[in-house]
Amino acid sequence: MTRHVIQMSGGLGSFWAAKRVAERHGTADMTLLFADTTVEDPDLYRFLADAVAHLDVPLVTVKDGRTPFEVFHDEHFLGNSRLAPCTKRLKQKPCRAWLEEHCGPADTVLYVGIDYFERRRCPGVVKGWAPWRVEFPLCDKPHWDKKRMIAECAKLKLEPPRPYADGYEHCNCGGVCVRAGQAQWKLTLRLHPDRYAQAERQEQEFREMFGKDVAILTETRNGVKRPLTLAELRRRAEAETVQQPLFTAAQAIWNREVTA
Repeated sequence: MTRHVIQMSGGLGSFWAAKRVAERHGTADMTLLFADTTVEDPDLYRFLADAVAHLDVPLVTVKDGRTPFEVFHDEHFLGNSRLAPCTKRLKQKPCRAWLEEHCGPADTVLYVGIDYFERRRCPGVVKGWAPWRVEFPLCDKPHWDKKRMIAECAKLKLEPPRPYADGYEHCNCGGVCVRAGQAQWKLTLRLHPDRYAQAERQEQEFREMFGKDVAILTETRNGVKRPLTLAELRRRAEAETVQQPLFTAAQAIWNREVTA
């Protein structure tokens, strides 16, 4: 007997990976493994419950108990797009501990919801989960993008987690994932200013506590890479919001003068 364990994130990719595994192998020996970071969007938990009910497969939830920023403080390292200790501490370690207790590498296959368009990530995932065997069902044909996954969910009468409709590419950590770039952080500032404000405050507290000029984001100017704090990104975004109406009005006047 082979045990099939799906790394269930609560997003579209992991659900459709689980769906393909169920179609290929049945559900008798399937387990959905969810690592709860405690900071996910509320609608992710709703979709996770709906997905579990649809698949009719047992869900196992593991939890470290800390938030990402609590991990950063404990490790004296602020997570960013390149290195994020929260992933290791809040997801990988709890899942590995459960696997070591309940599943042997010889008769267990892990499944991860990375799709064909992000297949560059697969080798690192395979290496990270050794000695367990890892497969990526969404890298097999048919190759579906997020738009197709959403359309297929509609056919099943399953509503995807709200962050996708809000414009997020991934459904991680309620829009405050440290691996995200400036565009996603600006989206969070616009849609969830309370979440952004909390992350901005926590980032500043870290900087002050450890006396480090670090930030979640970076920018490169004149060939020099430097930290870009959430406070600075917010100030720039607010300035753009103020200037945009003035620019629009000036452009309209200029257009009238040119065409007069």
